[in-house]
Amino acid sequence: MAGKRLLIVAHTPSENTRTLRRAVFDGANSVNENRIEIIAQGAFETTPQDVLLADAIILGTTENLGYMSGALKDFFDRIYYPCLEDKQGLPYGLFIRAGQDGTGTRRGVETIVTGLRWRAIQAPLICRGAWQPEFVDQCEELGAAMVAGLDLGVF
Repeated sequence: MAGKRLLIVAHTPSENTRTLRRAVFDGANSVNENRIEIIAQGAFETTPQDVLLADAIILGTTENLGYMSGALKDFFDRIYYPCLEDKQGLPYGLFIRAGQDGTGTRRGVETIVTGLRWRAIQAPLICRGAWQPEFVDQCEELGAAMVAGLDLGVF
């Protein structure tokens, strides 16, 4: 049985965003030696209990009208107070699929995770503009970095 748990929570309304979530999951699994349990699920189905059981989290969202998706905002609304005290310092990563620049989306997510006192493992990954195949590679790297850091005890 795995000793630590990585939770991947993403809103994936399109095939491209499902591909990005799958890339994060695949990247995480590519370096996992069965010591980290990796769970990927949608924002609407994730509960406070899921977050409380996580040792790290990767968030994914689309850019919607210059902000995070309503689904990710709903996730934060439901988990904020139940997780506020117990998950301070939770390592997190973020990927954004942005048709524009992703700035408002990034700012919105960072405002909430700052309130939660979560700790970023790297700058947010913003996949901007038209679809690029390298978005997949970047998301795989994000997943792999998180699992490697968890496994090594870096976060």
